[in-house]
Amino acid sequence: MSARVITTQTSPGKLADAIQLWRESVAPSVKQQKGFKRAYLLVERATGKIRTIGLWETEADLQASVGWYQEQIAKFAGFFTEPPSVEHFEVAEEV
Repeated sequence: MSARVITTQTSPGKLADAIQLWRESVAPSVKQQKGFKRAYLLVERATGKIRTIGLWETEADLQASVGWYQEQIAKFAGFFTEPPSVEHFEVAEEV
């Protein structure tokens, strides 16, 4: 399994709107992507820090979703106070 971890920042005042956009637009869309397993949206409400973790069946599935990811991240451009950091990992163990 492979994971995409995205970390970014928004102002705390925009966080609720960013969560709503993720819930209404990204979540339904990602379920249609080949090899998608699950995703988590993590937030630090006091600071506006956002981290997402998306899990994919294979590295190839994760790589095939790059175009989709770029479309989704563009939806949040007005929310970010810094560019998102994107990292890819192999999931070595799951409990």
